Amino acid sequence: MTFSLQIKSAPCDRKAFSISGFVISPLAIYLFILIGMIAIALYSTISHAQTYPSRTVRIIVPVTSAGATDVVSRTVAKRLSLLWSESVVVDNRPGGGSNLGFELAAQATPDGYTLLMAQPAFTVNVSLYNKLGYQPLRDFSAISQVATGANVLVVNPTLAAHTIMDLIALAKKNPGHYNYASSGNGTSPHLSGELFKALAGVSITHIPYKGAGPSLTELMGGHVDMAFLSLSSVLAPLKSQRLRALAITSAQRSTLLPDIPTVAEAALPGFEITGWYGLVVRQGTPVTVITKIFTDLKRVLGDSEVVSTLNTLALEASMSQSPQAFQLFLRTEIVKWAKVVKMAGAKTD
Repeated sequence: MTFSLQIKSAPCDRKAFSISGFVISPLAIYLFILIGMIAIALYSTISHAQTYPSRTVRIIVPVTSAGATDVVSRTVAKRLSLLWSESVVVDNRPGGGSNLGFELAAQATPDGYTLLMAQPAFTVNVSLYNKLGYQPLRDFSAISQVATGANVLVVNPTLAAHTIMDLIALAKKNPGHYNYASSGNGTSPHLSGELFKALAGVSITHIPYKGAGPSLTELMGGHVDMAFLSLSSVLAPLKSQRLRALAITSAQRSTLLPDIPTVAEAALPGFEITGWYGLVVRQGTPVTVITKIFTDLKRVLGDSEVVSTLNTLALEASMSQSPQAFQLFLRTEIVKWAKVVKMAGAKTD
């Protein structure tokens, strides 16, 4: 059998190809090529997801080691590594109120091999800093929330305040005299302090540290007066009476500190801040890869040992319904914190 290829004049004076009498227009050839390219791209994307991960995955943690963000990240990394049979390493990149780590993750190749463990600073800093080398919603795609937990307002025992109302009275009597520590600009403890100042109408100086560990050490050493710290980090110091708890930032009292009131019930109605941790990835990462990470993360957070580890940190495993749901959560948080930052007048160069 033989085929003859001829070029004939087609309707509308366009050139067409004829194969054994069948006329093929340039449009048909273009569509055929386009469909082929789409098929190849689709196959490549699916193939990438099926083989992911085929090498080491990195989780950037924008704070120092030993804090809650670090422990949560290492717990997740360990389980994902076992599930994937590939190394999942934690890369601590503290500095700049977590911006150093955020900017590094924003420059990563969008292939799913560099993840970021985000926390409240991820949604706060966009309002807190005038210049950033990243934008949360523009440069990142959400995967899922991982855990949530409350902060506790604690003071050095030498401070003459046994209730939050005592503290407010002291601060109003001595404007600018007292200070509070945080684990860094834009962190949940920082904004807890700024919201407290705004609602209570007091002037207290913010002293940021590079992580929860240093701020806790300075508070116990009497170098700062108070701090909003994660519940997990203060349980031991409270038990040994090296710190005194005045209130908790969540909407409900904690079962771990049932005698400690919430800030809202004790003094400032409407005050409610809950810390969170979640994974995001560079914008442009294939959706199939994001879906795989989400699916496997769900298995990890359903593991009883992981849940137990998080509980020892006074945290709860918290899986988003979908990557899209977590993306919406991040958008909502950005709007919420923008209002808090504006109300508190908190800005950092």
